[in-house]
Formats: sequence, structure tokens, C-alpha cells
Amino acid sequence: MTELVLYRKYRPKHFDEVQGQPHVVKILQNALKLDRVAHAYLFSGPRGTGKTSVARILARAINCANSSSAPCNSCGICSEFISGRTLDLVEIDAASNRGIDEIRAIRDASMLLPVRAKRKVYIIDEVHMLTKEAFNALLKTLEEPPKHVVFMLATTEPEKVPETISSRAQHLRFHRVPDEVVAQSILDVGRSENFDIEREAAETLALFSEGSLRDAMNLLGQISVLAGNEKSEIKAEDVRGFFGAPAQNAVSELVSAIGAKDSKRAFECLGATFKDGSDPRIFMKILIRDFRNKFLHTLEGKPADQNFSADRLEKILLILLDTSSARFYSPHRELPLELAVSRIIRET
Repeated sequence: MTELVLYRKYRPKHFDEVQGQPHVVKILQNALKLDRVAHAYLFSGPRGTGKTSVARILARAINCANSSSAPCNSCGICSEFISGRTLDLVEIDAASNRGIDEIRAIRDASMLLPVRAKRKVYIIDEVHMLTKEAFNALLKTLEEPPKHVVFMLATTEPEKVPETISSRAQHLRFHRVPDEVVAQSILDVGRSENFDIEREAAETLALFSEGSLRDAMNLLGQISVLAGNEKSEIKAEDVRGFFGAPAQNAVSELVSAIGAKDSKRAFECLGATFKDGSDPRIFMKILIRDFRNKFLHTLEGKPADQNFSADRLEKILLILLDTSSARFYSPHRELPLELAVSRIIRET
């Protein structure tokens, strides 16, 4: 089993399998039911949140022979779209096909009627990578689109898409998938693949994936080797060791030392953790998560830790966030985190 196999194997094929984007799914399903599908869509959002998967589902739903509101995934048209054996679905990666010639070819081909489907579908991924000339060529098609064509543009950087393009498409914004949704997906896939994952291990992987289900599946593919040939449980400590994350007791010890403003204990903890091979970037990410949870806890009106008032937690998080963007690739990769801890103890 490889990470690529896992990601593709569990790519959503129906609208109800799409995770973390209920607002997008609802809009598209209503558009299909009312026969009000737009001639162009702009799907924007972080990587791995389902933009191209939803585009493919919508492409099949528009053309399905058995349903007008969702793809059946079994009729001839759906099968052709899934396998890629059709001239009526064209997918382009604008990162490597960004010039005017490629877009002119699309413009010319879009004038021709579909071969078998009801409507031709063009999916252009990372559309923000197109050149200015290519955008101008695309604009001419979007201004007077053929009735038999639907364009689906996907991007991680919508601010780089010219307003002349985005204003002529229905813009649907995909959100970062919540960690709890990613963790549950990891647990479900693990069971389907015949190995169990401790919930804390799944939550740790979800933290590393940063709201990307695709990255989560990639990470799950990497750590699946820990299960071995026989069915066994992958534990949080296994995941931490695999990716160089600090042990939970080390994180707790550092948080306690910060709370007590004990510099000596804090730096002893950091030194021991780095000696064990922990990655300072991952340590930073876990610290931000834990202090954020404490901060939200106080905002909900629950009893606060006497060493961490809401005001202090806010200052700590601001320092950690400021440091998280620092370079961790210098000869002393631990230095940004060490400076952050020193500053927190000194200034908060």
C-alpha cells in the first residue's frame, strides 16, 4: 500500500462522500435539482480540500444518463468520465500548461459539440498560473460561452485570478477541513485497510495535515507500514517517533515550565527533546495547538489554569505565531523555538 494508492482509493465519488465542505455540496446539489448549473465555476481554497474531486463529481452529475442531481457512477457516461476515456472531459494543469496556445486550443475545441455527453467539461487546475495572454484568451470564451460547455477553474490562490475572470464564474470557496473531520476520516480509512489507529495518533496526523485530507491520506500511507503484516494498532507514540514529534510528556513539561516562568527547566526540556531527535517545527505546531486549546477553554468561561490567564495566553500565541513563520533551516534549527520560549518567559 502506498500513499498515492490510499489517496486515490478514497477520493470521494459522490457528493455525500465530500468531507468538510457542506456549503459547497449544498449549492451544487441545488443547482443540479433546479437545472441552474452555471457555465463557469471558480473553486478556491487550500490544497487537498476537495476542489478537483468536487469538479469531477459535478462533471459526471451534469452528464449522468440516470440522474439529474447526482452521478450514478455506473452508466456509460459516468464510467467514461471516471476512467478518462472520453473527449467530453478535459483536465489541464495550468502549472505546466499556462500559455496562450493551450487556452486557444481549448477555446477552439469548446466550439465543437460534445461527442457523447450532454455538456463538455473543462477542468483547469491551478488556474492562477496562467499567463496574462492566456487569461485574455480564456476571457473571450467566458464572455460568450457555448451553451454546451461548463468550465471549472480550481486555484489555491484566488487573489491571483483576474477579476475579469472571477466575476464571470460562480465562486465557491473551499475551507480548511476541521481537524476532527480529518481525524475521523483517518480512523475510518484505517479500519477499511484492516489496521487500527489510536485516536490520539489520528489526531496527531490530522494536526500534521493542516486541514488537507489529501495530505492526511499521504501521511497515513507513510505510517501504515507501522502496522506490519498482522492487524495491530498504531499508537500516538509510534506516529510521533515516525515524524520526529516530541513525546506528550515533554510537551506537558515545557508548558508547565513556561507557566512557572522557569527558564532553566524549560531549556532542559527543550535540550532533552531535541537530543531525542524531535523536529522543532513540529514541536512548534503542537505548542500552538495546545496553547490555543487553553485559550479557547478560557474564552468558554471554564476554569482557567492559574498560570495562564486569557491575556497571557493571547500574548503567548502571538509570539508563537510570529516565530512559526521563521526559518527553521539554519545550521541551528532549534534556535527559533528557543528564542520564542525565552521571549515568552521574559515578556508574558
